[in-house]
Amino acid sequence: MNITITPKAEKFMRRIVRFGGGPADSGFRLSVSPGGCSGLAAEFSAEAAPMPGDVAFDWNGLKLFLPVESRLLLEGVTIDFIDTPMESGLSFINPNAASCGCGSSGSSAGDAGTTVVNVSSIKRA
Repeated sequence: MNITITPKAEKFMRRIVRFGGGPADSGFRLSVSPGGCSGLAAEFSAEAAPMPGDVAFDWNGLKLFLPVESRLLLEGVTIDFIDTPMESGLSFINPNAASCGCGSSGSSAGDAGTTVVNVSSIKRA
């Protein structure tokens, strides 16, 4: 699988897992679906174990749980974390996506192939 996770995104993911209330060996589950200006929309959570159909990956000791569709959609994508006065969350930089120019996904200033999943969208299970 060819994805890149920046150090800022990795730090964010580790915090979600650490403060997720699960056991010490929990992981970060990232579910990605088509949508948004980058072509991706995502949901994430801390999980004690992978869900059926998920594959567990190790990223520098961080357990990352990805469903099948997510693995396909994340091919070649860079996952970053942005934190500005206007937005905060995971950012998916997809070099294969065309810019839609709509500005409706919450992406920053119309960056081509970039979408943001805001921290405010996190919901506890």
